[in-house]
Amino acid sequence: MNRLKIKMPAVLLATALALTACSGDGDSDNTTSGSGNGTVTLGAYLEPVSLDLTAEAGAAIPQVLLYNVYEGLVRQNPDTGEVEPLLASEWQVSEEGTKYTFKLRDGVTFHDGQKLTAKDVVWSFTRVTDKASTNPFKSQMTVVKTVEAPDESSVVVTLSRPSQSWLFDIAGRVGVVLKEGAADLGTKPNGTGPFKFENWNRGDSITLARSDSYWGEKAPSAKVVFRYITDANALNNAMLSGQLDIVANIQAPQLLEVFKGNNQFQVVEGKTTGEVVLAMNNSKGPLADPRVRQAVRHAIDHDALIKTVWSGYGTRIGSMVPPSDPWYEDRTGDFPHDPAKAKQLLAEAGHANGLSLTMDVPPPGYARSSAQFVASQLGEVGIKVTQNNVEMPQWLDKVFGKANYDLSIIAHVEPRDLVRYGEPEYYHRYKNPAVTKLMSEADTALDASVRDQKFAEAAKVISQEAASDWLFLLPNLAVIRQGVEGFPKDAVTQSFDVTKVSKK
Repeated sequence: MNRLKIKMPAVLLATALALTACSGDGDSDNTTSGSGNGTVTLGAYLEPVSLDLTAEAGAAIPQVLLYNVYEGLVRQNPDTGEVEPLLASEWQVSEEGTKYTFKLRDGVTFHDGQKLTAKDVVWSFTRVTDKASTNPFKSQMTVVKTVEAPDESSVVVTLSRPSQSWLFDIAGRVGVVLKEGAADLGTKPNGTGPFKFENWNRGDSITLARSDSYWGEKAPSAKVVFRYITDANALNNAMLSGQLDIVANIQAPQLLEVFKGNNQFQVVEGKTTGEVVLAMNNSKGPLADPRVRQAVRHAIDHDALIKTVWSGYGTRIGSMVPPSDPWYEDRTGDFPHDPAKAKQLLAEAGHANGLSLTMDVPPPGYARSSAQFVASQLGEVGIKVTQNNVEMPQWLDKVFGKANYDLSIIAHVEPRDLVRYGEPEYYHRYKNPAVTKLMSEADTALDASVRDQKFAEAAKVISQEAASDWLFLLPNLAVIRQGVEGFPKDAVTQSFDVTKVSKK
């Protein structure tokens, strides 16, 4: 079998969630997979606007459903991020890299009891690639030429060209396998995962229940409840008062000190691929001039921002490439903090007397705290920023959907998402044919060294043209109560994977 290990840019616009896992009415020792009767409750910062992860771009949906309820042919390993088998037990790739043959596992059923067949995979993939598709991640499947089912347990996908990114992409939300003809996805998810959807109490919680007919290793917890708690202080107080087992993806790092040195808790700092991006609309107004965007980058003291906004947690990055990517180059020196240089560039661009911009800011703590700092820094060089706080549905429509904005701040948490800057219609509206060409050459390269070189070249151009500014790389901060096991330290996938979480 010629199974290739391919890791490449999958992209996901993401809003960071503040998640907590806590003991509900757990009444047993959840140490044996599938045998526990306990409930794990997770407090999430942002509630999904829908449960249809094929129609909405927000990260709240896959955080709850991906790998827990829905599965694809392959998945990302939660520790390494590598692509590994899931609904497909194995796959073969042709020598030219354009034909993938997947073998489905036996005995897989959907939560409604229907058997998984190859026709379900064909239907699911074709649903994304169809001309009428509104899937926000449809671009990840444009390379697919045909999807066929030669028999009930085999799927053959033929690509129009080699693509190192495609297999990595279908490990995420765009590759979830639905039951043929599935409907009501927004309210009634029907997957093949270790948990099945139980109910959604809008404005309060989503409950998942263990699927005892799951084809693989059963989940150790009987139920998982995602509760929506937006106040960071209330979240921490609940942990301190014994109501919670885990506070994860913390949105107020300054509150961590109370847990340090307390042997009831463990404070964990894991890694993510979540770049906090100061998005700049490259297609309109003053920001269409690269000199203005470069001035913005020179105006910001990133070290001070991390210390002020995120209590010193986080890593400086100078591009959309975190250190974990194989084509990483340190670009933090491209735009050192230099207010004088920023003013010079603004004057050269015709804005010696300053200019005004609006910043649309979604709810996550990192975004709104960073926005205040950035607005202050830009104000010092003559850029007046009006902060416009918006809720997530508004952000998805106005900024992500219509690119009707000047500035915004959002974390992109999906790994290897540099490729978005090769898509001119993405909400950055960055258009550089040379970069798009480099992206294509990197994706089609069969030699990993060529791939890495091309992506590094693209990242350099994107940084030097200041397509965006990259404020910092989010850490995965968590507080875990003693006795809780299976909580992933790192957030390297699109999912908040609760399939291994248990408590003694």
